[in-house]
Amino acid sequence: MEELKKNTRNKMQNSIDALKGNLSKIRTGRAHTGVLDHINVDYYGSQTALNQVAGVTLGDATTINIQPYEKTMIAVIEKAIRESDLGLNPATSGDLIRVPMPPLTEERRKDLIKVVKSEGENTKIAIRNVRRDANEALKKLTKEKEISEDDERRAQEEVQKMTDQFIVSVDQTIETKEKDLLVI
Repeated sequence: MEELKKNTRNKMQNSIDALKGNLSKIRTGRAHTGVLDHINVDYYGSQTALNQVAGVTLGDATTINIQPYEKTMIAVIEKAIRESDLGLNPATSGDLIRVPMPPLTEERRKDLIKVVKSEGENTKIAIRNVRRDANEALKKLTKEKEISEDDERRAQEEVQKMTDQFIVSVDQTIETKEKDLLVI
């Protein structure tokens, strides 16, 4: 039963981690190197993460600087960023690629908030599904007489408390991201 609770907690935590990963890709008005984390470039025939073929740093609050480890990678990196779904337009000066973050319009901010809320709702659904699976497993253990009905009820209450804690965590994460998006 302890293992069941531990697995349930881990799955719920994984849902929260996935939410945070997804939200980090939704850009605010500020530059953030994490925006480029999912970009892969063609490095001598194999797809390689951008941060493994170049140094990615912040130039200022609205610019990301990319310093390729090899000069031959400049054009490949530029192309990969342009073709990504981020809508960014890199500019090269010498052997440094600068990626300016365009300012967000009010309409775009509202669209991004809708996306953030949708991600949050999906995460809550995932957490509730984990709760349902845990409760079904507890019922099965009770049916097989491995645990008593009292133990099942107590465990279900614990799973519900866990679920409530993770839902609150999702709400806080969403609220924080919304505030970030509304800052001009």
